[in-house]
Amino acid sequence: MRACMLGILLLVSTSALAAPDYAREKRWADEITPFIVVGDPIDLTQKNGHKFLGIYTEAAKARMGVVVVHGLGLNPDWGMIGTLRQRLPDYGYTTLSIQMPVLAADAVPEAYVATFPEAVERLRLAVGYLTHKGYKRIAIVSHSMGSRMTYAYMKDNPADVDAWAALGMPAAPAGQAPALLYSGISAPILDLYGSMDRPQVLAGAALRLLSLEGNAASKQEVIAGADHFYAGHEDEMVKAVKDFLDSVK
Repeated sequence: MRACMLGILLLVSTSALAAPDYAREKRWADEITPFIVVGDPIDLTQKNGHKFLGIYTEAAKARMGVVVVHGLGLNPDWGMIGTLRQRLPDYGYTTLSIQMPVLAADAVPEAYVATFPEAVERLRLAVGYLTHKGYKRIAIVSHSMGSRMTYAYMKDNPADVDAWAALGMPAAPAGQAPALLYSGISAPILDLYGSMDRPQVLAGAALRLLSLEGNAASKQEVIAGADHFYAGHEDEMVKAVKDFLDSVK
């Protein structure tokens, strides 16, 4: 009986950790929204009625609309994500940086797999928003856990996404597809990482490169000296993404 009760408590605890933390999202939104200088905050609404934050930054004579996707437990204006969403419009790319599902602060990365269906819904809503705005060509730029979430969306080859820049793509946990290979994805892909990136990113680099074979418009690029967050290498990061988007036919 005691073992049974312990099992039930563990299951409940795990389920709680895997439930999206909407209160944490709201705290993020309340903290960052008053200080947004570049771009406009918007709300996007899921089927369950939950509203999540997006930051829409329009470019003059935009070449493309770009959905920007942050990593684990962060927000759509954090660090390098804020850099991408604010600077890509300077090169003719309108950005929509969106809040992805977050868990409790102590949740392990593997727990985020349970949020992938909701992440896919948010990506669909963001792409739909840009489509409604009149953008005929749409790309996604994602980072870290956001790249794993985007893989869950891109593996089904959504017809309205023309390119994907995956930054710092980590290897998958045991029991999932190794290195989240890109095979079967038809859109052009940029696999970008730093030479000083996290071990789980570096470990999968060779397999990721191999999986890009057959997609002539795709490539892998490494930024020398850059860590997982491109600290001190933001200019090179933005240029790599910009040059890739420029190359998309």
